[in-house]
Amino acid sequence: MEYTEYGMEQNNIIIFLHGGGLAPWNFWEESKQLKDKYHIIIPVLDGHSGSDKGFTTIENNANEIINFIDEKCSGSVFMMGGLSLGGQILVEILSKRPEICRFAIIESTLVLPMRATYALIKPTFALCYPLVKKRWFAKLQFNSLHINSDYFDEYYRDSAAITKESMISFLSENSNYMLKDSIEECQAKTLIFVGSKESNIMKRSAEILHKKIANSSLEVLPGYYHGDLSLNHPELYIQKILSLLTN
Repeated sequence: MEYTEYGMEQNNIIIFLHGGGLAPWNFWEESKQLKDKYHIIIPVLDGHSGSDKGFTTIENNANEIINFIDEKCSGSVFMMGGLSLGGQILVEILSKRPEICRFAIIESTLVLPMRATYALIKPTFALCYPLVKKRWFAKLQFNSLHINSDYFDEYYRDSAAITKESMISFLSENSNYMLKDSIEECQAKTLIFVGSKESNIMKRSAEILHKKIANSSLEVLPGYYHGDLSLNHPELYIQKILSLLTN
């Protein structure tokens, strides 16, 4: 697994896990503003642009990051944050190692399987994958995600670099992820965010996470879409981080 890093190594470590189909630019603005006080590490999730291997499973990504933290960070970090697929990997990490971080932010993270979606992913992408490399199609996908228009060039470049096999793999894993009972052992003080304009299954997932993680709070962000907070409102995201760390 490859990593992007910001800030001085001796500072408290924050790890951000980007969303599926995205890249470390998901947390560029947050990293720039936090790097003077914290050491920021953003893994490139397997199968994504700049990664060193194809995507296999959420669990394998979680294990790789745990191994990295054990080898490079003395077994724990200050804070971890994850969006969507990155949030699922973070939840898996917290399920396996409940003491691995002191603070956590889980944003727009699905923990209820979507069986119908899962069944359609492979046949659908087998047919439409060539469109991913078309700029006009990427623009349609980009607009549907409500991402800041400044990121389109990065989105197009990085989504076009994902192989069909990896895209099918991480979309399948994302739609079929099941929360482990061991998440109840999580020791991190956790913020859980979901947008009011996200699907009902995403809102139910956020409620389940809040119920299962004892030291957590849930905020439904009015008028926000999937991933809106970290992607489009970095200043507010940082405010939420600082509130989490100081209260």
